[in-house]
Amino acid sequence: MRGGNRDVAGCELACEVTTHEVPGTAGGGRGIVEPVAATAWVVAGPPGGGKSTVAGVLADLAVPHPAVLDKDTLYSGFVAEVLAAHGRDQGVREGPWYDEHAKAHEYGGLTAAAREIRGHGCPVVLVAPFTAQIRDRDRWRAWVGDLGGEPVRLVWVRVDAATLRRRLEARALSRDAGKLAAFDAFVERMRPGEPPPVPHDAVDTSDGAPSTADQVRALLARSRAR
Repeated sequence: MRGGNRDVAGCELACEVTTHEVPGTAGGGRGIVEPVAATAWVVAGPPGGGKSTVAGVLADLAVPHPAVLDKDTLYSGFVAEVLAAHGRDQGVREGPWYDEHAKAHEYGGLTAAAREIRGHGCPVVLVAPFTAQIRDRDRWRAWVGDLGGEPVRLVWVRVDAATLRRRLEARALSRDAGKLAAFDAFVERMRPGEPPPVPHDAVDTSDGAPSTADQVRALLARSRAR
């Protein structure tokens, strides 16, 4: 996780706080500090699309700086051990078995951690594909509640298929083998160029797109204006 001074211990420096008077002492009471609803940023999109890069820029530019919860950083090693223990192919990270035995726990852990951190007034950035959550309005609404309620801001990472394939090939990770072996089916499932039907800001990471920093600055400005 990354916080205001780039470590967990410094998260308090990034917390959103407000002051109000103690009940029953209006006009002369001592102000106390309590957390307000901290923003949850959700950076979602296809594997290899550039989510971690976008999340890093967002964490650097947002004020207060949020803690970053990246699925791959937190769970990739653990998931590899789960797959090995069950004799599963390391390159297959999709499907009913994976969803039940790995993804449900990855996403459940991210959600619970985000809710807890926000409960102390510290904003967060969650980084994962979150395909099912962002493609269904009802599921999105329920998940926002699980995260602790609004404000939850979706940052959808748009990328064209050619750029996506090039990046997956370049990073050469074993967990991407299944995606590359059936790339057309992977693109059809991920829909990297089709905006989700829930409120969001888009950051285009395709080759030739405007700089990520410029796009993130623009979305932060729009968020402040809301």
